Amino acid sequence: MPSRARLCRAVLCHAVSLAVPGRAVPCRSARTCGGRRRAHGQEGGARGLTSPLLASPLPDGSARPPAAAQSGVSRTAVCCSICGFIQWMSRGDMAKPLLGHRSMEGDPSITPAASRSIGVLGSGDFARSLAIRLVCSGFKVVVGSRNPKRKAGLFPSAAEVTFQAEAVKKTDVIFVAVFREHYSTLCDLADVLVGKILVDVSNNTEINHHKESNAEYLASLFPACTVVKGFNVVSAWTLQSGARDGNKQVLICSNNQEAKRTVAEIAQVMGFTPVDMGCMSSAREIENIPLRLLPAWKIPIFLALGLFLCFFTYNLIRQVIHPYIREQKNKLYKIPIEVVNTTLPCVAYVMLSLVYLPGVLAACSQLYYGTKYRRFPDWLDQWLQHRKQIGLLSFFCAALHAVYSLCLPMRRSHRYQLIETAVKQAVEKKMNIWVEEEVWRMEIYISVGIIALGLLSLLAITSLPSIANSLNWREFSFIQSTLGFIALVISTLHTLTYGWSRAFDENQYKFYLPPTYTLTLLVPCTVILAKVIFSLPCIQQRLLRIRRGWEKGRYVNTDFLGFMTAKISCLLSVWINQGSEV
Repeated sequence: MPSRARLCRAVLCHAVSLAVPGRAVPCRSARTCGGRRRAHGQEGGARGLTSPLLASPLPDGSARPPAAAQSGVSRTAVCCSICGFIQWMSRGDMAKPLLGHRSMEGDPSITPAASRSIGVLGSGDFARSLAIRLVCSGFKVVVGSRNPKRKAGLFPSAAEVTFQAEAVKKTDVIFVAVFREHYSTLCDLADVLVGKILVDVSNNTEINHHKESNAEYLASLFPACTVVKGFNVVSAWTLQSGARDGNKQVLICSNNQEAKRTVAEIAQVMGFTPVDMGCMSSAREIENIPLRLLPAWKIPIFLALGLFLCFFTYNLIRQVIHPYIREQKNKLYKIPIEVVNTTLPCVAYVMLSLVYLPGVLAACSQLYYGTKYRRFPDWLDQWLQHRKQIGLLSFFCAALHAVYSLCLPMRRSHRYQLIETAVKQAVEKKMNIWVEEEVWRMEIYISVGIIALGLLSLLAITSLPSIANSLNWREFSFIQSTLGFIALVISTLHTLTYGWSRAFDENQYKFYLPPTYTLTLLVPCTVILAKVIFSLPCIQQRLLRIRRGWEKGRYVNTDFLGFMTAKISCLLSVWINQGSEV
């Protein structure tokens, strides 16, 4: 797309050409603002696109002179001057460090950034990043340090580095970028901090490490100040690189609405999105957010690990323990590669089916109760919310399976087995070992597996927020729902071609245990069968009506009601006629 500067140049050049009839205006930016002289008036003039005002005669009846003669300036000079001015303005605007902060003109609720001074107490990494971001956003920054001469070189030259007391006196909004254990060192500033807004950006080292939050503790030390909790979920990297390269939300809480509004304005000017979390009692929860390690991934990870351990143990019994007990063969070398590679596709396949199984259960619930307003059970609700993580773990296991499969021929054991097979064939004088059925099975098996992995890759990529935000709801639903179900069907074909006819071979049942792939088919085939049933017109229409707000037993069948009304009317009319005849 053309940039804003190019569009402005094109529009103004075209406006000048329309306002001044005549031949086309050669513009220095002809390549960007049209380059096709029609944008400057050749085609427009042919179509009569001239200014009605300049084309009309003067009051005395004489013809109006050309615009260039009126102003004394050529059209070329006017157009190129305007384009050059716009280019200079756009270049200066694009040179700003942060491109994302919004315009504040005409918004009385936001104080202009240049007229506000912000204080920063502290000289650590976060304080430096915060000072850089504030300076780039147009604020006057005053940094308070216990050793300003030593720390001055760490901050941008536009920021004033002075002693803490001086910094507090010069500002009304102060970011406290020191650790909780150092809050007591600020007690000497209690007199000059009266009436100030203190923004606590600190975090704890452990969840619920203290009885009260850091912000509440800071408020207890300085009761004459207004404390606001905020910016603790934003990293120093995000502050330096801008809001586009990190989390854009800034969680804010305080007991003072005016103070929250002031900090929210600062966050908006810096390019972030402030989120009001309520009063100061929410500070404890806000401080725990950066300390949680993948909270949405715990259940899916434990689920994947549980499935991996189950299938790994099952394959270990079949591939290692059974040969050792029955044939006295040592197959322990299979554990690192072969057993793991047999386990990974089982986990990936079952996890992929578990992505779509809760949707099937939810549809069954809606069909059974005849409404969409009945709340799902908590376990099903949690399951639905973790589908994204389950799908990504399925893709991860499938990708590992592909890598492990490529590494199988590299093993020394595989080479020994090839040599041993070749020697046996030479001894038995077998010249042709080509098995047509096995060749076709492997070709189809590998091809279908590659397609399934490609579809899983597409699902994983579109689940990323940066990609998902660029798609509309129909596109996202098509990829995640339709293509995801197709990926499940193709994965089922991949599994079936792998097993082929071995499910009916009694030698494949070790300790009377069926092959592993037959166990993995249970859940996916159930999901596929349910999806096929739900696609039937009679069930699909009913489910669609329910999801659009229809409820069983709430609405009366209007066709049946009309039929009964007409029937009753006929009976009444017959009864009345008979009575009149009598």
